Amino acid sequence: MPPREPASEPPSATPSAPSRRERLRTLHESTLVRFVAVGAVNTGIDVGLFWLLHDTLGIVLANVVSTAAGMTFSFVVNGLLTFRAERLRLGDAVRFVASTGTVLFLVQPLVIYALLAVLGDDAVLLAKLGAICVVIVLNFCAYRFVVWPRRRTRA
Repeated sequence: MPPREPASEPPSATPSAPSRRERLRTLHESTLVRFVAVGAVNTGIDVGLFWLLHDTLGIVLANVVSTAAGMTFSFVVNGLLTFRAERLRLGDAVRFVASTGTVLFLVQPLVIYALLAVLGDDAVLLAKLGAICVVIVLNFCAYRFVVWPRRRTRA
């Protein structure tokens, strides 16, 4: 009788860990990562233009120009890159401005005041940073579910 070969190991029930390349691809494909990256560039545009223009145009006009440029960039790049809209529509722009304006000019100050009530009046910067975190989450949700919802395709 020939010697028996050892039984092969049964296939592992747990999948192998993703490779570094797969993890990077998943990260690159992440809508949230793209959103945060666009936000960082948007902030750079806003702050950079404000810094360049405030001496020439004054603080108010420089802020209007820099904020408008940042919001325009954010609308275009978030729409086409982050949320993968096929094209940008007027309705998207209206929903973008309405949701962003509501979050920035209504919700953010309310969050700042709420945090100051909890943390104390000396925590202004901490309250502002906390409000920014809330704004990021709310804007992401508004953009994903209101401005550029995933459109269902017909079968």
